[in-house]
Amino acid sequence: MVNNPVGWFEIYVQDISRAKSFYESVFQVKLGRLNSPIEMWGFPMTMDGYGASGSLVKMDGVCSGGNSTLVYFSCADCAVEAGRVTQFGGQLHREKMSIGEYGFIALAVDTEGNMLGLHSRQ
Repeated sequence: MVNNPVGWFEIYVQDISRAKSFYESVFQVKLGRLNSPIEMWGFPMTMDGYGASGSLVKMDGVCSGGNSTLVYFSCADCAVEAGRVTQFGGQLHREKMSIGEYGFIALAVDTEGNMLGLHSRQ
């Protein structure tokens, strides 16, 4: 494999406004509307940066929640973003915990029922 194994992620939602507000508030970013025939709002990205970017997607016939894919968002200190989750309508599933030499994680559930991971080295 020449590139990193993950090149993009999509988080399927039922209420795009509610989900957009949740992710913008927890991560303190602005999502931008993507030029697509389906409604997609992309996370900020740089083409030459490390890691993958992705978007929230509202697509008829595709439900949110209940899938077995977990997306981890990189954070400076995952406790900060975890601390915003309930404030903006989500649920904290697992508070910040050590994963040994790989840093720390926290797990949350967004306003659409999707589980998401938060990862930091500190």
